[in-house]
Amino acid sequence: MKSAKWENIFKGWNQSESKTVVTLKQVPVFKNFTNKEFLELEKLIHHRQYKINDFIFKNRAPGEGMYIIMQGSVKITIGTRNDNENILAELEEGDFFGELALFDDEPRSANAIATTDSQLLGFFTQDLMSLQERNPILGQKILFNLGGVLGERLRGTNSLLINSQSSYKE
Repeated sequence: MKSAKWENIFKGWNQSESKTVVTLKQVPVFKNFTNKEFLELEKLIHHRQYKINDFIFKNRAPGEGMYIIMQGSVKITIGTRNDNENILAELEEGDFFGELALFDDEPRSANAIATTDSQLLGFFTQDLMSLQERNPILGQKILFNLGGVLGERLRGTNSLLINSQSSYKE
């Protein structure tokens, strides 16, 4: 006969990582982090919940930081009306967006809208600044990785532009 109390005592006893850390490990911005660094980062992360069709942020709103999708999905758009909406990206669990806001104070260049009920992790500029003061090496690691991600995305954009110009000339 099974005892409910006995089963509950050991539920999750060997789980070494939270769902937050498991999600953070998927993000290239945090690559090559040690377990200790992930635990420090986890303390700075903000959990946010959005319902389907909620705006996470709007075009021209102040950029406060980046978001990571822990559960759900998000679309990045330009234009707000259904008949005038341009979808730039459709993102799922483990994807991240808005990271450019960690580098500058410019307003957002697009909308981010939840396409399902979603749980997001927020890593904001103020968190990065306080981390930079407390642990400069970890802060530099994040900035270096962010630079790599932005460089990769810029190369991808350049490639798309070159391809579109080539097909336009034909």
